[in-house]
Amino acid sequence: MSSIRVITVSREFGSGGAAIAAALARRLSWQLLDQALVDEVARAAHVDPELARTYDERLDTWMHRVAKTALWHGAPYGVTTSAEKDYFDADTMAALESGLIEEAAARGNCVIVGRGAQCLLQRNSDVFHVFIYAPLHLRAGRVQARMNCSDPHETVREMEKRRAEYVRSRFGCDWRDPHLYDLMISSKLGEEIVVSTILHAAGLMQPASATAR
Repeated sequence: MSSIRVITVSREFGSGGAAIAAALARRLSWQLLDQALVDEVARAAHVDPELARTYDERLDTWMHRVAKTALWHGAPYGVTTSAEKDYFDADTMAALESGLIEEAAARGNCVIVGRGAQCLLQRNSDVFHVFIYAPLHLRAGRVQARMNCSDPHETVREMEKRRAEYVRSRFGCDWRDPHLYDLMISSKLGEEIVVSTILHAAGLMQPASATAR
């Protein structure tokens, strides 16, 4: 019987990794922590979920950090004490997400999408780390269909640069480092093959005799 209780899914932008993570959660009847994680942060911080989404897997700008440092040190920026209490930004979002990820991992039976979970939980022996990738033209096609952007290739490159910077800044990890992952697999193979391969590799695939009952 597998000792794996958590799967983290890191993904290239437009690779379909989020859908694969959702399929894994359904197959295992595990909790999926993707947008639900953002909603939980919003509830915990008492902010609108849309505001939380704007800070999800983002870094604060340099000017924002300067202003926040000044606020903490009491500089006359015209911000009241109550505003400091209610301050919500990318740093706050990341800290709350990390706390919720660690709590979920302690409970087990969950699939966690992105948010640096592959770094945060790297030392947990009961966590299986997966990286989903795909050829650029397939990712650009998915992005174009979903976002209808003028240059999907550039959108993919920009989003992946942002994602890599987030993981490097927050966790000191190279997002594409193969040593972070137990399995790296292309979504070009198809969702069913990818999901089955992940489950087999993690030791979570039920034998055919068990599923036939």
